[in-house]
Amino acid sequence: MIAVAIDEDVEKVRGAADGITYPVLIDADHVVTELYAISNVPTVVMIDEDDTIVHPNWSAFASDTFREITGLDSARQLDRIRRWVRDDELHMSAEEVKSAVDDLTPDEERARLHFRIAANLRRAGDPDGAARNFDRAAELAPHDWTIRRAALPLQGKDPFGDNYFALAAEFNEAGRPYHGVTGH
Repeated sequence: MIAVAIDEDVEKVRGAADGITYPVLIDADHVVTELYAISNVPTVVMIDEDDTIVHPNWSAFASDTFREITGLDSARQLDRIRRWVRDDELHMSAEEVKSAVDDLTPDEERARLHFRIAANLRRAGDPDGAARNFDRAAELAPHDWTIRRAALPLQGKDPFGDNYFALAAEFNEAGRPYHGVTGH
């Protein structure tokens, strides 16, 4: 088990990882989200010891903290992971895994590039350039939470405040679009 925080604030991640006994990595450049077409967090990708994806990305939670918002039952999700680890029980065939997640669209790819540019401009001290690129990323991929929600704290906005709830409302109104396997 490895966790990857899509964040750049080491201290915030360190606080959130308190008590976790497995490695927690930081991916400030969102490389993992690009490699696996992840558009929402938290997301689980199950990869076996041979580096084979045995279950593609699916939105999963370790607790029911956000159950009211997501409608997802953490016990059911954790049980699926346990059955794989303990009994080698998989929910999907290798062929189903290969076709389960669509590639990012060209607009989504461009959005990821604008997000990276924005993050780098922010680090370089160019808040106006960063804001323009965060805005462009949001225009290109309006329902990609790895972009929209991740940009909130980078723009000095509360990622759990009114901005979060506005994003959640947009996401719900759009039918909860997600790159990955749903209903798990």
